Amino acid sequence: MAALVLCLALYLLNLGAMGLVSVDEPRYAAIGQAMARSGDWITPRLWGTPWFEKPVLLYWLTGLGFRLDLGPEVAPRLPVALLSLSFLAFFWHRVRTLWDSRVATYAVALLSTSVGWLAYSHIAITDIPLAIAFSAALLISLEGDLSGRRAIAVGAALGLAVLAKSLVGLVLFAPVLLLDRRWRYLLRPAPIGTFLMIALPWHVWCGLRNGPEFFRVLFLEHQLGRATSTALQHVQPVWFYLPVLVMLLFPWFPLLSLAPGPRGDARVRTLWVVVGFGFVFLSATVNKLPHYVLPLLPAIAILLALGLARTARPERAMIAPMALLGLLPLASHVVPQALADGLRAAEIAWPLALWVGVAGLAATVLALARRGRRLAVPVALVTAGLAFLWFEFATFPAIDSAATARPLWLSQHPTCAPPKPRFLNYGLSYYAGKSMPECRVLDLQHDSVVR
Repeated sequence: MAALVLCLALYLLNLGAMGLVSVDEPRYAAIGQAMARSGDWITPRLWGTPWFEKPVLLYWLTGLGFRLDLGPEVAPRLPVALLSLSFLAFFWHRVRTLWDSRVATYAVALLSTSVGWLAYSHIAITDIPLAIAFSAALLISLEGDLSGRRAIAVGAALGLAVLAKSLVGLVLFAPVLLLDRRWRYLLRPAPIGTFLMIALPWHVWCGLRNGPEFFRVLFLEHQLGRATSTALQHVQPVWFYLPVLVMLLFPWFPLLSLAPGPRGDARVRTLWVVVGFGFVFLSATVNKLPHYVLPLLPAIAILLALGLARTARPERAMIAPMALLGLLPLASHVVPQALADGLRAAEIAWPLALWVGVAGLAATVLALARRGRRLAVPVALVTAGLAFLWFEFATFPAIDSAATARPLWLSQHPTCAPPKPRFLNYGLSYYAGKSMPECRVLDLQHDSVVR
């Protein structure tokens, strides 16, 4: 019960503690808000203009939050946080069915207290809904018998994945069809029909309303183009996701050394193939952002949990992750500046980081040595939850001040937005409820700027 309360606190207590972040969250929230106000749930519109870069599932979720009048920050974020919490419950149930209660508990705890899953569950962007729908399909397909209702459930989950972020969920799921000839169960009328009933109607309706431009922007420009074109300005080197995955798995990435190999257990082999294929595919695409690899985290969490449950010395396995938590006080100073100006611009006190890490390692070794094997893992998981809860309360206000437009909007209500940083431009437009002109344009026209 205490673990459940801690999990609810982690995911629900701080949703309004900072303004909308990045360039994506204000845009997605504005589209959901427009749907709620206009009653048009088919055509996404960004400040009055049709906007076809992403499918509609997130906009429907955030629109519901605005219909409930939850406020400018909580309305778009609460549906995503509740969806994430609901998935964690489903995740526990499925992993317990496939393995046992201990593996399920470890997997949920590791996923819910990993930086990637926790952070993006606080932000209203499309990747958590995609990760949930894709992972639900994967978890159901791990069952040996995929006939009947299970195959239909996989089709429904993949339909939701398409509504969340178009074709990428289908691509990531492709190797599952080939392993153990699962295509025999899934490429049948019932699961395919279910998939089409969920994924197809909105695409057809929106296409009929808006013509070929809808399909060109959604599929050619932002599906094929995201994989092959440099025009979208997210070009990264092929190795980009190696450090990103380590960061998203913080503090649990040292447990990768315990993960079981792919031989012997068909379920484990499927998880490895999905993670490996997904990592290679996403690394091969031209445009990369950190949150693109979120769909791989639940599968990785299961592999970590299996290794942790089977190790003979869990107290030793927990030493490195717990020592890494000692870096959270340093991260609370670095993260706001990194979000505002980029990680390269953030000032990192490396001597302090080294000292904190060594002190955290020493304290962790002593604590886990006293706890012994039986309590080492539960103590470590609860400690991680409490540490991240502290981090949210300590850091979200600083992020609000440094990396969101909310303080500027509330204090000055400016009538124009600076062209850079981009998050400020989009954030001010969101809070103003309209596309804000750039201040430099007004400066040329009117010889003055309202700041």
